[in-house]
Amino acid sequence: MGNHFIATAPAQTPDREVLAGLVERVTFHNVENGFCVLRVKARGHRDLVTVIGHAATISAGEWLTASGEWVNDRVHGQQFRARFLRTSAPTTAEGIERYLASGMIRGIGPVYAKKLIRAFGETVFDVIEAKPERLREVPGIGAVRAGRIVNAWAEQKVVREIMVFLHSHGVSTARAVRIFKTYGADAVQVMSENPYRLARDIRGIGFRTADAIAEKLGIARDAMIRVRAGIGHALATAMDDGHCGLPAGELVSLAETLLEVPAPLIGTALDLELAEGTVIADQVAGTDCVFLAGLYRAEQGIAERLRIVASGATPWPSIDADKAIGWVESHLGMNLATSQSEAVRLALTAKLLVITGGPGVGKTTIVRAILRILAAKSVRILLAAPTGRAAKRLAETTGGEAKTIHRLLEVDPASGSFRRGVDHPLECDLLVIDETSMVDVPLMHALTRAIPDEAALLVVGDVDQLPSVGPGQVLADLIGSGAVPVVRLTEIFRQASASRIITVAHSVNRGEIPDLGRADPESDFHFVAADEPETAVERIVELVKTRIPHRFGLDPIRDIQVLCPMARGGVGARSLNITLQAALNGAAEPRVERFGWTYAPGDKVMQIENDYDREVYNGDIGFIARVDAEAGEVGVGFDGREVVYGLGELDGLVPAYAATIHKSQGSEYPAVVIPVLTQHYVMLQRNLLYTGITRGRRLVVLVGSRRAVAIAVRNVSGRRRWSKLREWLSG
Repeated sequence: MGNHFIATAPAQTPDREVLAGLVERVTFHNVENGFCVLRVKARGHRDLVTVIGHAATISAGEWLTASGEWVNDRVHGQQFRARFLRTSAPTTAEGIERYLASGMIRGIGPVYAKKLIRAFGETVFDVIEAKPERLREVPGIGAVRAGRIVNAWAEQKVVREIMVFLHSHGVSTARAVRIFKTYGADAVQVMSENPYRLARDIRGIGFRTADAIAEKLGIARDAMIRVRAGIGHALATAMDDGHCGLPAGELVSLAETLLEVPAPLIGTALDLELAEGTVIADQVAGTDCVFLAGLYRAEQGIAERLRIVASGATPWPSIDADKAIGWVESHLGMNLATSQSEAVRLALTAKLLVITGGPGVGKTTIVRAILRILAAKSVRILLAAPTGRAAKRLAETTGGEAKTIHRLLEVDPASGSFRRGVDHPLECDLLVIDETSMVDVPLMHALTRAIPDEAALLVVGDVDQLPSVGPGQVLADLIGSGAVPVVRLTEIFRQASASRIITVAHSVNRGEIPDLGRADPESDFHFVAADEPETAVERIVELVKTRIPHRFGLDPIRDIQVLCPMARGGVGARSLNITLQAALNGAAEPRVERFGWTYAPGDKVMQIENDYDREVYNGDIGFIARVDAEAGEVGVGFDGREVVYGLGELDGLVPAYAATIHKSQGSEYPAVVIPVLTQHYVMLQRNLLYTGITRGRRLVVLVGSRRAVAIAVRNVSGRRRWSKLREWLSG
């Protein structure tokens, strides 16, 4: 018994060791994600060894085989960090007794463990499996307890077999635990029949991982099961470009490229997916499109919820606008312009209102005035923005408490789902969302579901900026639908018109090529000519390292952000990061290399995916405080708190000396340097350049060619996003 559970032992590679031994004690085990800390009597080691890793179930007495590496933890000392853990039933009397005594089986503790070993010795598991009726020979074991022992043993066996199956197909233990948590005893069957379900059902497993497992299981590349899953994969790829759906013809050719199978096969698979309802066919502006069912329903759901929110009376009694505006002007110590007063009037009577406009047009002033008036009437107000930095800015400008939308909706770190929704709505009379251009369809859907029917919604954002990174174009669709009252502010206020950043941003937005001549040294906007990529890189390094810090007294790492139209290429964010890191922090020690990047103390880094557990989100910028290669961890400071990453988790962090303009949405930086070269041709668009320029607070420097700036300003097309929200709203 027992040993037939061990699949082929984990391979020993130069950077991985294999450890085997008896589990003496389970110090810690988290059932949710399988993380465990074990004390192991390992072969070839005199003292007990601490092993950390992941296991679906684990018990003292089991035989453990693990592959991983030794790390030196500052607090806990030497530990073995296992990438793969395999356990098998114990085979020695001592191991079996410890296993039974560990409480793995309800109704058996140390006392019964001794009795069972006394009665059956090392054959106890064979008895449980083949002759369970004999258990009743042991004093004190009746029918109920015997039944419990048999069931618990069967369950342990299933879990172990599942883990061995997953490991033998190259699935890491942490993922294997997730798979087991999702499918339970059916895990092997699900994976054998259709490994592509993993990509659909389990967060963190994508089509590529499922495809690799499928290949190991011998599923052919042109198997219908693979092609059907590939359609979802193709639509998910389109989602990465911001689409909610795709024209049917485009979808077929994209799937053809991604899957490398013939088009007729994809056509058949598409019909099957449509029949099953995983994808939905509909038209957008007369074009036949295909949508992922979830996104299709989300857009539909947003429109339905907004219709409900917009109808009915405001949750506050009617307010005399003239009086209120006079009162708020004296309280804020300023006079509102006509356009601003009109916006405030509208906000006091509308249940749903959109306020949009660029920098310097007084959006903030209007929001402050509205909030001040309504707060005086005891209206319960909630403020939210899509990113931590945008929320922080909203709090600073309004003086109220602002949260990220995720935090407002009370995200559950384990599942990424929200606690707030239709059954548990937000408690407010007015919800204000800022920087709405960044909000994508899934997030807007979650948000609209959580707004109480009787509450009012104020949507604020700059529709001329880049649309959200995620799918859809919520703000543009809201405005374009004609179904929602909109205040569009265009007038630049006097104090703002002194800033060239603001005047240049507006002229770019109007399609006028800005004056790129030599500026006054005190100006906040400059153009530095560089026609060739090599020259541009030299100028950028010189600007960031010496010229800007000397002239403006700014810190080259903390205060200056290089923003690129694209990630790839000679003047893309990737290569500029390497150059700037070497120039600004090249001597820092100790350094670790992971995932193609180097990390050292003092480095500026950016989180590139939402991490609900650590509460750091896509686009957040931090600074490396310490690198501890022995403990295998890196400490990063985000807004004054330290967040710890294991070396294997650094793929969520990239150097951020340079970032793409897309990633900078919702952020502001003291100084911004933007390379604009004809080499960026594919990405040069008006809204991209406009978004980049409006990220700078005190200084913006464009480095590149006049021709490239002209291309960007003239290119208003942008890529069309396929989404149906505008039609749902106006319909």
